[in-house]
Amino acid sequence: MSEESQSNRIIRAVVAKPGLDGHDRGAKVLARALRDAGMEVIYTGLQQMPAQIVETVIQEDPDVLCLSILSGAHNALFPEIVRQLQEKNIDDVLVMAGGVIPDEDIQALQELGIEGFYGPGSDLADIIDYIRSHLKR
Repeated sequence: MSEESQSNRIIRAVVAKPGLDGHDRGAKVLARALRDAGMEVIYTGLQQMPAQIVETVIQEDPDVLCLSILSGAHNALFPEIVRQLQEKNIDDVLVMAGGVIPDEDIQALQELGIEGFYGPGSDLADIIDYIRSHLKR
């Protein structure tokens, strides 16, 4: 794909809420900001299991997967999502994380290939810029 057509391409994003979180305000705010920035956004809704999220990635072929979690189950759910993506040979999707993730847990998640960690109160413009500058395709 030429550089010009790549820059005009609409970025596709999946915003997912893994696990048993019952609150999705932050995910919805992010989804709206991404849409306002010209991205096509697929929001999975609440309480998605890793296999459901991976199936959405397969079906929707996004450029970025934004995982949002508040429950504290990130150390169990995020590695499982990454494992299933790898199992399906999906390695060209930027995987980002947001929500409540303690600083001491970030390095292990980064080692899995997750990047772009943004918690509550993050600047939405920073998230959008990160996505645009770190796409894998």
